[in-house]
Amino acid sequence: MKRARPKKPSVPSPKDETVRHTILAVLSREPLSAMEISGEVRIPERDVYAHLEHVRKTLHATGRRLVVTPAQCLECGFVFHKRDRLTKPGKCPVCGEGHIREPLYCIEKDKR
Repeated sequence: MKRARPKKPSVPSPKDETVRHTILAVLSREPLSAMEISGEVRIPERDVYAHLEHVRKTLHATGRRLVVTPAQCLECGFVFHKRDRLTKPGKCPVCGEGHIREPLYCIEKDKR
């Protein structure tokens, strides 16, 4: 019988630190995919997209913006430039393959 690996102990975040504040802090450092954000913040990947929508609105109100590096088909090279949704596309409209590189998200640095 295989033994499960022990889980890393979770480090509680300060009471005033919300999931969205944590996402903002993580995205300020480097571009990450939704899966990587999920691992950093310790929430399910499907929840990341809803939080990113709110982060986008919050940043817009402060004059900054969420920068999305578009997804790209790994088979034919098609880049999803015009896609407004933050989720990863299911398949390529050109070749129909499902090997898609996830979009990357980061916060635009202040231009000051």
